[in-house]
Amino acid sequence: MTKMIFVNLPVTDLPRAKSFYEALGFTNNPHFSDETSAAMVWSEAIHVMLLTHAKWRSFTNRPIPPATSSEVMLAISCDSREAVDRMNDTAAKHGGTADINAKQDLGFLYNRSLTDPDGHVWEAMWMDPAAIPSAD
Repeated sequence: MTKMIFVNLPVTDLPRAKSFYEALGFTNNPHFSDETSAAMVWSEAIHVMLLTHAKWRSFTNRPIPPATSSEVMLAISCDSREAVDRMNDTAAKHGGTADINAKQDLGFLYNRSLTDPDGHVWEAMWMDPAAIPSAD
């Protein structure tokens, strides 16, 4: 079986969060979605579970961090620099915040950071491994 990652995120407004992630290019898997959660698919190996606060609390007693905190930054690969820019622009147009950190352009690596409507931090990134400078 292919190794996969399932990122679970607490959200305040499930329909709004689902719409945001669909705008970024995620697709909903209705088989694992209901009124308390939405399974959003980025690729065969990357899935994001959007969970209402009540559903989230059924998994853990730990507090939900405020939207202004940065518990993690999730980096997600894009096919091009233009796709990174599109994701960042789309986030801003759909209730998220664009460029919460400075844009990084190292030539072989390009990334921009954004947040979803609940303040979860994502880094859209593109990399050309063949262009990485040698360590010599």
